[in-house]
This record gives sequence, C-alpha cells and structure tokens, in this order.
Amino acid sequence: MARLPSAERRRQLTEAAIRAMTRDGVPRTTTRSIAAEAGVSLSVFHYCFDSKQELIESVITTITGHYVALVREAIRPRETLRETVRAGFQAYWDHVSAHPGEHMLTYELTQYALREPGFEHLARRQYEMYCDTYAELIEHLRRSMDFELTVPVPVLARYLAAMTDGLTLNYLVLGDDATWTDILDTITDHVAGLVREEVRP
Repeated sequence: MARLPSAERRRQLTEAAIRAMTRDGVPRTTTRSIAAEAGVSLSVFHYCFDSKQELIESVITTITGHYVALVREAIRPRETLRETVRAGFQAYWDHVSAHPGEHMLTYELTQYALREPGFEHLARRQYEMYCDTYAELIEHLRRSMDFELTVPVPVLARYLAAMTDGLTLNYLVLGDDATWTDILDTITDHVAGLVREEVRP
C-alpha cells in the first residue's frame, strides 16, 4: 500500500465514506466498510479519524465543497447581476440533478446527527456551514459586481440556505419536471430584486 500524506489519506477515506453511505445508508455504513471501500486497513482509518463524529463532519464539508466550487466558478460577473445569479443557481441545480444520491445523503446525515446522542452539534454545524457558505458567495459577488443589498448579508444567506434546502428536498421527492426552470427563474428575480443599486465602473 502506497504511503500518502495524512491529508490525502483523509480525503481518500472521506470520498470512500460518501460512496458507501450513499449506497448503503448512514446506519449500515461501518468504519470497516469504509476502509474496504477505500482499499486500506482499518488501522489506517483510525489513524486518520479519531471518531465517527469527525468523519461525518468531514463528509458534510466535502459534499458541500463539491458543489460550492462549481457555484463559485459559475458566478463570475456577467452582463447583468441577474444573469450572474441565475448562473450560480443553475450550477447548483446541475449538481443536484447529476448527484442526487449525495444530496439525499446530506438529509440522512442531518437526521442521523439529530437522533444520535452526542452528534446533535453536527447537524447544527452542517446548517451553519450552509449559511456561512452563502454569506461568502454573496460577499464574493458584491466585491466583483459592486452593489448594495436591501437586507443584511446574514439574513439573505440564511434565506438562500433554507430555500435551496427545501427546493432540493422537493426535487428528491418529486423528481425532475419542467417547472424547475421557472422556479429557479422566480428565485433569481427575487434575489436580484433585493439589490439597492448596482454601480458600474
């Protein structure tokens, strides 16, 4: 077995955990099955992660990172703010459509953390991370396109986190249909309408 830096081995095990949990469900995924999925010994797993809590937090952070990178790339400034915002929502939605299992796993992880004694803080951290991520993306967009909002950034960030959370769950339950494009357009119009002014250089 090739020796890898600890950070790279953690990444390998986290991605293996995502695959195993997506396929088998969180309760049925064991540290042994994750190690087998990654092709490493159980001792390597325990060297990289001190606890199952630490692993779950890494899984949540990694899944979020999968689509945040795509959204950040998508919201490079376009001709109008509306076009830029719409591109960001589309990038997120494309990830949901392409990887529904990963997004389903995020809900399962939330429920697992809320029901498992001692894990409750992970569910809270998960949703705090969603809000923090939106706040960072909003600030990135404000800096690049120079505009002001009619609501505080933390309020808009929590609104967007709640909205995409509910929208994603609706998609996972109801499946794909023609209405999602109109829904994304409606959300985009609402967000663009919260801009007080847009200053052009």
